[in-house]
Amino acid sequence: MFNKNNIYKKLFYTITFFTYLYIVVFTFLHNRKNDGYVLGDWLINYQDGGFKRRGLSGSFFFLLQDLTGISLNTLVFSFQFIIISLFFFFFIKLIIRKEISLLYLSLLLSPLGFIAYFNCVDYVGKKEFILFTIFTYFTYLVSYSKLSLKKEYFISLFLFIAVLFHEIVLFFVPYFFVILMIKTKKIEPKRYLKYFLAVFIPSLLIIVFGNEINEGRSLDILNQRGVIITKGIFFWNINERDYILSQAKDYMLYPISFLISFFHIRFYLKHEFRNWKTIGLYFIVAFLFSLPLFILAIDWGRWLYMHMIMIIITLTAFLNKDSHEKNEFIVNRENVLLVIFIIFSLVYRVEMSGSGFTFHGFLYRILIVPVELISKMI
Repeated sequence: MFNKNNIYKKLFYTITFFTYLYIVVFTFLHNRKNDGYVLGDWLINYQDGGFKRRGLSGSFFFLLQDLTGISLNTLVFSFQFIIISLFFFFFIKLIIRKEISLLYLSLLLSPLGFIAYFNCVDYVGKKEFILFTIFTYFTYLVSYSKLSLKKEYFISLFLFIAVLFHEIVLFFVPYFFVILMIKTKKIEPKRYLKYFLAVFIPSLLIIVFGNEINEGRSLDILNQRGVIITKGIFFWNINERDYILSQAKDYMLYPISFLISFFHIRFYLKHEFRNWKTIGLYFIVAFLFSLPLFILAIDWGRWLYMHMIMIIITLTAFLNKDSHEKNEFIVNRENVLLVIFIIFSLVYRVEMSGSGFTFHGFLYRILIVPVELISKMI
């Protein structure tokens, strides 16, 4: 349970609490202002043109509105609040009996970890929280040896439904295989097949039978239901590959952030696992599986952050059991270097779709930006 002697665990709960609070508050604000990329994404529906990618969520909320008379903004935020809360609930449940180290905290404090939400507020309220919640629950079951065959089929069913909320789930399903391979120390293709089919079948249906996100009536339908959206997903008509090429100078900065995170994770694995090379290879394969995302869509920072969150969840399952021994910060070479690296991590920022590396990170946003605003007011 909670170890009062572990300073790192106190820091973990503090970081997690403020991250949760920040996400919930700004998810509410995004919905309140009818944000076209957050609220709008949840309101893509089948009523406009029939079956399409991401359309299940909008039709689900339309049905709820018809049954309850509650506004779409309230219904969507309530669902987001439940999903986000479940993610953090299972994350705490997963880690509560684990021992926290400064090295583990450095993952959370990386600009692609929990700090990503503070660096880029548009990450809040996104549909990937459905994936994170399913995976964290799955990881909890694996970590504490509670994953029965029946629960595996339930997880597969949740994944099937999740793809109909957002097709991005397909590209991150390898992490379900990775955690099983690390836990069982063997490869079981037949066992993984149910998870793969659960995301592949709906994805194939979307590719073959899916219509456009906006078939022409979406905005009118939303207006009639009390939601006025003036920009966002329903207005999106950019050729994403051409956009990436036109902004190549900024996109070529993403490899810098990728390499920093790569060596960060490599150092963690080498420090914590004897078979770190094998586990590292699993993560590389999982990343390579998502490469089509980087070709087809512009949100490179979002894809990198999603990989980092999935890796953090995976690694959390294999933290040592909490010994309840006193654990304080010790001044030694390793810890000092870690603190320096954490400070550096708080300095730089990875944008969702734009510059892949800037020095406008967390420290800049909380220390410099307020001063700049005050000076402009004066």
